[in-house]
Amino acid sequence: MAATARPVLLVIADSLSYFGPKGGLPADHPRIWPNLVGAELDWDVEVVGRIGWTCRDAYWALIGDPRVWAAVPRAGAVVFAVGGMDSLPSPLPTALRELIRYVRPPALRRRVRATYTWLQPKLSKLGRPVALPPKVSVDYLEQSREALAHLRPDLPFVAVLPSVHNCEAYGRVHSGREPAVKALRAWSARTSVPLVDLGEAVRDNIFSGDANPDGIHWGWAGHTAVANAMVKTLQEVR
Repeated sequence: MAATARPVLLVIADSLSYFGPKGGLPADHPRIWPNLVGAELDWDVEVVGRIGWTCRDAYWALIGDPRVWAAVPRAGAVVFAVGGMDSLPSPLPTALRELIRYVRPPALRRRVRATYTWLQPKLSKLGRPVALPPKVSVDYLEQSREALAHLRPDLPFVAVLPSVHNCEAYGRVHSGREPAVKALRAWSARTSVPLVDLGEAVRDNIFSGDANPDGIHWGWAGHTAVANAMVKTLQEVR
C-alpha cells in the first residue's frame, strides 16, 4: 500500500447502515453513519450491504464480493454492522422470503408476497424462531474475523449489538435481542472484538417519532449517535 493512500473503513452491513428517515440512500450519502465516521477519521469508506442481511450473508459477501477483496489491503478497520436481522422473529422461513422474488408468473408472485406480508406480523408475536440463532450468527462472525485476520493479522475489527425497533411488520416483538446480546458479548470476550451497542445509541430516536415510519430504520439523530459511538470505539482500537 502506498504511503500516501488513505485508509478505508470497510463496513459490511444490513440496511440500517444506509437507510434514513425516508428510505434507502446511496452509499456515498454524507449523513449515513459510515460516512460520518469516515469524515471524522479522514478515511475513505466502502459499504458492502443489502437489506435483510444477517451475519451469514456478511460472511458470503466477504468471501464472494470483489469489492471486499479490493478494500481489505487498504482497510484501516472492518466493521461487522450486521446481526440485528438475525435477532428478529422469523416464524416463516427466511428462505421463503428470499425466494418470493423468483416466483412466476407475476400474478402468483404478488399473491404469495401479499400472503407473506399478511402472516409475518401476526406470527411474529410468537417471538420465535428468529432469523438466525445466536450460536449460528456468532459462528459466521468468527469465520469472517478469522478469514480477514489470516490475511491481515494487524487489522482492527468492530462488531455491533442489535438495534431496537418499533416495527409493526415484526409485531413490535424483539424477544430474540437479549439472547443475541449475550452470545455476542461472550464472543467479544473471547476474541477482544469491541462491540458498539446500536440499541443504546438509537433507542431514543426510534421511539421519538423522528425515525423512519417503518419503525426499524433510524432518523438522522440515530445515525449521528451511532457514528459518535463508532468513532470512539475505532479510536480505541486503532
